Amino acid sequence: MHCRIIILSLLLVAVLAAIQENPLSDAYIDKINSIQSSWRAGRNFDVNTSLSKIKVLMGVKPGYKTKLPKKTMRVSENLPETFDARENWPNCPSIKEIRDQSSCGSCWAFGAVEAMSDRICIFSNGTKQVSLSANDVLACAVEDGCNGAYADYAWEYWVSNGIVSGGDYGSNEGCQSYPFPSCGHFKTGSRPPCEDSPPTPKCSKQCDASSSLIYKDDLHYGRNFYNVYGNEKKIRSEIFENGPVEASMMVYVDLLNYKSGVYKRTTEYLVGGHSVKVLGWGVENDLPYWLIANSWNEDWGDKGYFKILRGSDECGIEDDIVAGIPKL
Repeated sequence: MHCRIIILSLLLVAVLAAIQENPLSDAYIDKINSIQSSWRAGRNFDVNTSLSKIKVLMGVKPGYKTKLPKKTMRVSENLPETFDARENWPNCPSIKEIRDQSSCGSCWAFGAVEAMSDRICIFSNGTKQVSLSANDVLACAVEDGCNGAYADYAWEYWVSNGIVSGGDYGSNEGCQSYPFPSCGHFKTGSRPPCEDSPPTPKCSKQCDASSSLIYKDDLHYGRNFYNVYGNEKKIRSEIFENGPVEASMMVYVDLLNYKSGVYKRTTEYLVGGHSVKVLGWGVENDLPYWLIANSWNEDWGDKGYFKILRGSDECGIEDDIVAGIPKL
């Protein structure tokens, strides 16, 4: 009994030490790189950034599981080993865009409007190019969207209400620009410091004062929305045939330090739920991966992108894939 108590005490000390370890420290980054070789960790966030500030960026609420109808589809024959939507549809500049959700938990809206914008261009053969407004979705699809929501809501809103155009903060692009500036989440880069989590903007059915567009005339609609349920080949087929999709995943603290390679988590320390855009796949050093666009600006990760292990539902990346077809 005495030995058992000692062992339990040592385990408790080890757990507490792991919890107290700063996951943004150089020591933690070195630890990640020492225990695996599929990806490289490095400095993204300033070492003194509080995890509570980072958790604000995780805008997928706990317990999320898409309720969208499952798409009945065939698996495409002869899918390529590597596929990059940026290269397959070079006349669609939105596919190459890395946006910045700022200090708002609006990833669920960003992953959606990014994929929707790409698909409008793809389905129109490049004749219709638009950046849909993350602000329109954030402010109107749910209440208090900066505190998080579900990706489903954005796609349902696209079909039922339509979404206007809108670019980054200060771009004066489209009907409704994003209301929060790109900011320095990270140690790298020259952007201004991020403010504390801002209040969700009020829903407005008007364009910005600087825009000459009329809100109701600028609405872009989806024809349908659906869930590509948990099948790696079906997900690849969907991207190959129709364009990028939105995925919701769980973020663990080690991903905050991602720089390159194929990410596989090394920790149980969960930060929160997050939505991203999946735009391709490939194989690197014999590891299959998904190619992901994040919404934390180009200073994070590999110029805003990351690769994550494909085919084993790493961090739930294959659990909640949502998409839809635009109405042109």
